[in-house]
Formats: sequence, structure tokens, C-alpha cells
Amino acid sequence: MYFAHTSEDGRRQPIMDHLAGTAALAEKFAGAFGAGEFGRCCGMLHDAGKFSEAFQRRLLKDGPKVDHSTAGAQAALKASRTGIGLIAAYCVAGHHAGLPDGGGSADTPAEATLFARMQRAVPDFGPFYRDVDPRVLVPKSRPPIRMTGKLGFSASFFIRMLFSCLVDADFLDTEAFEHNRPVRGGIGESIPALCAKLERYVGRFRNPSGDLNRRRCEILETCLRKSAGPRGLYTLTVPTGGGKTVSSLAFALRHAAERGMERVIYAIPYTSIIEQNAAVFREILGDKNVLEHYSSYEYDDRDEEMDPKRLATENWDAPVVVTTNVQFFESLFANRTSRCRKLHNIAKSVIIFDEAQMIPREYLLPCVRAIAELVLNYGCTAVLCSATQPALQGLFPPEVKSVEICENVSELYGLFRRTRFVRAGEMDDETLARKLGAQRQVLCIVNTRRHAQDLYSRLKGEGTFHLSTLMTPVHRSRVLDGIRERLKKGEACRVVSTSLVEAGVDVDFPTVYREETGLDSEIQAAGRCNREGRRPLGDSRVVIFRAEEKYRRHLPAAVRLPADITAAVESKFDDIASPEAIRCYFETLYRVSDEQLDRKNIVGRLERGAADNFSFPFASVAEDFHFIENETMPILIPKEPEAAEYARRLRAGERSRELFRAAGLYCVNVYSPHFQALYDAGKVELLDSGIAVLTDLKAYSEETGLSLPGNGGNAVFA
Repeated sequence: MYFAHTSEDGRRQPIMDHLAGTAALAEKFAGAFGAGEFGRCCGMLHDAGKFSEAFQRRLLKDGPKVDHSTAGAQAALKASRTGIGLIAAYCVAGHHAGLPDGGGSADTPAEATLFARMQRAVPDFGPFYRDVDPRVLVPKSRPPIRMTGKLGFSASFFIRMLFSCLVDADFLDTEAFEHNRPVRGGIGESIPALCAKLERYVGRFRNPSGDLNRRRCEILETCLRKSAGPRGLYTLTVPTGGGKTVSSLAFALRHAAERGMERVIYAIPYTSIIEQNAAVFREILGDKNVLEHYSSYEYDDRDEEMDPKRLATENWDAPVVVTTNVQFFESLFANRTSRCRKLHNIAKSVIIFDEAQMIPREYLLPCVRAIAELVLNYGCTAVLCSATQPALQGLFPPEVKSVEICENVSELYGLFRRTRFVRAGEMDDETLARKLGAQRQVLCIVNTRRHAQDLYSRLKGEGTFHLSTLMTPVHRSRVLDGIRERLKKGEACRVVSTSLVEAGVDVDFPTVYREETGLDSEIQAAGRCNREGRRPLGDSRVVIFRAEEKYRRHLPAAVRLPADITAAVESKFDDIASPEAIRCYFETLYRVSDEQLDRKNIVGRLERGAADNFSFPFASVAEDFHFIENETMPILIPKEPEAAEYARRLRAGERSRELFRAAGLYCVNVYSPHFQALYDAGKVELLDSGIAVLTDLKAYSEETGLSLPGNGGNAVFA
């Protein structure tokens, strides 16, 4: 008898039981995109190396570590020397340490590439062949996908999705054995049940009062009507204040119910919008049906061992998932198990890209190609949702055409116009603070943390607030609630923030000041002014100003270029907030950016893989694909009783997805240099879970959040 795992209470799991359980799950997961036999093949092969005496000594007698993944990959390639064999080999070889680079025939066995590992000597696993015939397992037909471009991007995307099926299946079967319980299923109710809840909720809008609410109701009804359309790529272009949060959810749930789809995923640029939108979704659908996935916890290493912490990583097993663009897209180009585990659950989903214009330009082309793959080959519907719709159609493959959900977009923008733009030129901090202080209610949005902190220190007093991503999600939500309450009551309310507040955050100020930036951001900022249309247009000003040179000189070219293009577009249009001006802005921006739309040549490198003996640079691409170039570390802030309890449980060694999900609401993510400075100063305790706990609570302010050592304030919020 050969075993795959042992439990803390002394039980042993036979390898064949684990292979069969993993294969059944992987077949089910891959069946969502028509590749069930590929999933089953990978599941049956992945732990072939555990049939060796060397591995059994490791497992039962604490012998030396053993590379067991390479054996199954070699068995796959031996069974089929075609690309199909290589597909299975990639997945099996990487199911613990991550998808490897393909490499080449000149690679030596000691290297980490797939081709190198195919030459590597492994412990004899001959008993595997007594129970399993890989030649029968390996599919005879090619993957059931439509290839686009030069084929390599599509093929590598399929491998990554299949890898996700294997990893999640492996983790779930292992978890079930270790806890001696059935395999855990997803949380939440069915899509039809959620659709019924939504119908009851929107029923309250059927008889709207006021002109603005009538227009919002018309947009909602349009979304419900258009939800009967086929799966595919859609745009939803709704002016700020048009109610796109509820309307897009209505489209997504009704469309998912109509088309037999499995979940709704919201990809959002900022955690501040996650908090707000998730709160709305929970009100409509109930707490248990909405999963908020922040970037707070990602466990991974390059070890062949199955560490229990891996099992706590996220797999998006909920009907409605709200996450960040960073989490969504970086996962689609990742190679490590914790990031890739959830990918197969994107199949057959409706994906809403809220504030679609916020996808970073440097990665726009690979992101667009990934969206196209999901639409063409994985049963998804994608909705690019924005008040400032980016001109992306020209970047999609010709097989993918977008359909606009809203009718008469230009007319809608005219009906929703509630502000006027005023150009104020350069302002020093003293002048700007004086002007802000003279306003009873005002929002000021600047480009850097340092500027926001400097302005806030000049304005500090009753009714003055500072918003920052250095505040925990729970804290930030509480501050926003207080801001909304003061605005509603007409009390003094002056807010200084970086751009996190301008995209989708539901606040309504009579006046907004915005530092010069790209046209889309300026228009988004205007959406925080006179949002409910209660004030005359002439009295609702969005003041665009230029910051002092001491702030501007730190801005990267990625911020300066949009501002320069905005100035050029303004000279051509009387109304800079019109759809025509917005389209001109984005077309110019993308044309000028050109090669910078795939700055690291992600698409080109993956495309070449098809012609290069199926050698794909999975590990290299994952290393290069980062929206935020510097890694961040989560720090749990145990100031509140709930957070203190989570810290206690983590220190006691508890690890679960549920715990990490809950703790994420009380975490702040900081760049690695800032984390190191806090650690060196003895202000944080690093746990083996990958989360740190703040031990010096004086380093966290109720006004501005976590205090960073040194001058960390020149960072641009993105």
C-alpha cells in the first residue's frame, strides 16, 4: 500500500484514493470549459511520484525531501510526445512549486524549466504503472478552445486554467482528508435565488420620484432588458450618478440566470470601492452570498511539501465575488498555486470591470487579451463599465465585438450634467488651504500622499477628514459613513484625499477641487460634486488646479502624460465631459502610448511559445506582471476587539480561508521597504502565515491611519 498523506491523528490516505478524488474534482472543474478529460488526466497523474520508496520514507519515516511532481510530468510526456502531453506535463510539474518556464533542449537537468525536468533522474515510481495507464488517460483530441492571434497566448492561457483545476482539486481533496470530512463545496445560494432577491430589491424603484431617479430607473430597466442577450463582451457607459452599481448587478445576475452561468465577479480598481459596493451587494443579497477578496493574504513557496497554509488560500467559491483589478489580472498571469487556484472558477462567470478605464496602460494589451480569452473560450460575459468608457475595441481580437448596453449615451450625458469645470492655474498650499477652509463643504483630491498629508495638517479641525489606503477597510468605511452623515445634515465637512475617493465612492459635495490629471480622473472627480442634482449647475464647481512644483516633480510619466493629453483635448471641445471628448482623449492616449500598452512584451513572449516547441515563459511572465511594481505586505491592525481576536487566533496557529477573509478587513497593505522599516523599528510582529501584526498601536492614527517611517508620501495612488 502506498500513501499520499498522513494526518495529525495518525490516519493515512492511500495514493489511489487521493488520485481518484483529485481526478474527479479536476474533471468537474475543467468540464466548465469543455476540458473534463484533460482535468481527469492531470488529476490521475499529478502524484505519480509518490509511488516511490523514497517518497514513502519521506512521508512515513521523515526521510529527506523528494521531488515527486517531476515523475508525473515525465509520465505524461512519455504517454504523448505531442503538445497534449506537454499540457499535462506543465500542470503536473507545477502543482506544488508553480508553473515553470518551458526552457529549451539545451537546459541541464539541474535547472528549473520543464524541459530540464523532463531529463531529470527521479526515484523509481514503477508501481504507479500497475494501477494507471497514462496512455489511456492522455486525451487524443486537441483542447476545445478557439485559438486567436499566433496561438501561443490562447494555448498558454488554457494551460494556466487547467493548472487551476488541478491545484484546487488537489487542495480540496487533501483538506477533506486532513479534516476527515467530505470535500467542502461553495458557499452561498444559487444564482436564480439571488436573482429573485434582486428583483424584490429593485421593485422599490418602479415608481421613482424626481427627474434624476426616473433616469436612473430607465438605466436599470435597460440593463434588465439587455440581460437577455447572448454571452459576450459588453460595455456599460453610464454617467456618474447614474446608478451603475445596482444596474450592473441587475444585468449580471439576470444574465447569469438566463444563460446558466455560475457566478458574478466584480473587478474594481480600489479597495475603497470594494467596501462600498460589497456593502450594497450584501444589503441586496445577504452577507453569505458576497465574498470580498482583498490582496491581504497570499501564501506560497517553491517547496514540494503540502503545507497546511496552502489550503487556506482563496478559490472564489461564492456566487458573488468582489475583488481588485490587481488581484484579478495578476492572478490570470501568475504561475504560483495560491494565485492560480481560483482561476477555473472564473469560467462561466459574468465579470464586471468597474471603472474599466483604470486598467494600467502598461499592461492594457495583455489584460484585453485575457478578457478576450475568457469570453471566447471559457463561457464568460465581460462588461466594461464606466462613466468614462475607454476606447478599447481596437485592442480586442477581431473575433470579439462589444455591444453597448445603454441606449443614447450622448443624450444621457446631457441629462446627467450637474457640474461646471473651472480652471484655476497653479496654487501653492497656503492659497489652496485658505480656499478650502473658506468652504463649508468641500472635497480636495490630489495626486500624492505627501500632498494630501500636508494639506490635511493645514486644515485640521472640526469637520476635517483625511482618506488614505493606509487606513484599514473597516476604518475607511466608518470615516466615509461619517462624511456622508455630515454632508446630509449640512454640517461642516472638508475632505482631503488621494484619487481613491474619485472612482465610484458615493459622496455628494457642493464643490470639488482636483489637481490636474487625466481627463477620465477629472470627470470621475466631478462625479463627487452635486451627485444628486439638488443644486444649480452654476453653483456646482469642479476646480482644476496645478500643484506646486515640489509635488509635480515627483510624478511619474504615467501621470504626466494623461494630464498633457487632457490639455490638448480641451482645446478641441467645448464640453470636455462629453462622450466625444472622452473618446478622443483615450484614442490619443493609446496612440501615443503604443508599445507601452504592453511594456514588458507579455503577449509577444507568450505568443512565441506556440512556435518555440510549446515553451512558455510562465514563471518569467509571472515575475514581470505586477500592476504594483513593489510587493506589498499586509499588516493586521488589532485596535478593535474583532481585530484583536483575529490576531490572537493567528498567533495561536489557526489557519483557514474564513479567518483570512475576516482579518483582511482590518489589514493595511504597505510596500516592502516601509514594512521593513516598521519591522526594524520593532513596531510589527511577523507571523508565519504571511501576515504581520502591528504591535505598537501608537503607530496607527484614527485620523490618517498607519504612520510610515521616513517620507513615504510621494507615492501616487493607483
